[in-house]
Amino acid sequence: MLHQDLDGAVCEVRGGIVISPKVAPWKRTRVDELVEILGSDGVIGIVDIDGVPGKNMLDMRASLRSKLTITMAKKTLIRRAWESSGKDSETLEQLFESSTQPAIVHTNSMNAFELSAELSKTRQGRAAKEGELAPMDIVVEKGPTPFGPGPIVGEFNAVGIPAKIDKGKVAIQKTVTAVEKGQPISADLGIMLSKLDINPIEIGIILTGAMEDGLVLMADDLDINAEDVRDDLITAVSGAFNLACQITYFTPQTMPSLIAKAKGEALSVAFNSTIINDETSALILSKVKSQALGLAGQLDSIALDDEIVAMLNESTSISTESGNSSDSSSDEGDSDAQSEEEEEEEEDAGFGGLGDLFG
Repeated sequence: MLHQDLDGAVCEVRGGIVISPKVAPWKRTRVDELVEILGSDGVIGIVDIDGVPGKNMLDMRASLRSKLTITMAKKTLIRRAWESSGKDSETLEQLFESSTQPAIVHTNSMNAFELSAELSKTRQGRAAKEGELAPMDIVVEKGPTPFGPGPIVGEFNAVGIPAKIDKGKVAIQKTVTAVEKGQPISADLGIMLSKLDINPIEIGIILTGAMEDGLVLMADDLDINAEDVRDDLITAVSGAFNLACQITYFTPQTMPSLIAKAKGEALSVAFNSTIINDETSALILSKVKSQALGLAGQLDSIALDDEIVAMLNESTSISTESGNSSDSSSDEGDSDAQSEEEEEEEEDAGFGGLGDLFG
């Protein structure tokens, strides 16, 4: 009869006595180390390092050493440590689904999304080996190649890539799917794809998922474009702010804008109602002055004192500098107005001048 002991090892039961196999001390030590890592603060992730050559792995770990740790162990030891740390075993199996050679990553300097972005920098392609499954549809595009005439034309055609000589170069005749996703890649096809710089097998420290503050995030959830998310957040915040201001929703963020808007509306009402106070007096006096000058501009200069004439000249100079010069039709209108003013002068010869109105 078989029995599984506390260390996960399968034991034999003889006569009611459990005969436990000897467990290597290094395994217990390794599990304890993994439990300590899994219980640490920060982000815990499971990565797949399958197919990464030793030299590439050393280079990748060296570039990441200051930001995270990578701990490799067998799946059985990771499972034991995961359970001992009180984490859900189903979550681990979910993370293991897309991982052939798993390892544990830990960081307390990045969140899960930053961890995903950092690990994605280690991804690189390599040539396919015989029997490896295509991770996606491998498409060879129609067009010229850098190869000159020779046996390579037959080699391309032999693996299902139609090729011929065109203008002194080997050219792919039409776009073809060399192998569909999930199908095995032959050795010859892998070689020919490599010659076309098509390296479909992705290697690197591939994150399958991560845990942060008890929340499990799979690789697809973490694969985002930070710039797009930033733009979406800015748009959302701007829209929410505008809506809050439109419906007069008071918050610490909207209060300054709402107060400024209310002040402007109150000032406009007071100005149009000719309510004189410290805020409106200057505006109302400016309006009255403008109206008075407009009236003075309709009178003959004989009826105006020197101060009013100077003010009119100043006003005219400012208008000219601003580009608001009169056209020929307005000049004709001014001539007509002047004639009418001269007639009015004869009728009102006894009028002492507009200057009398200003004392």
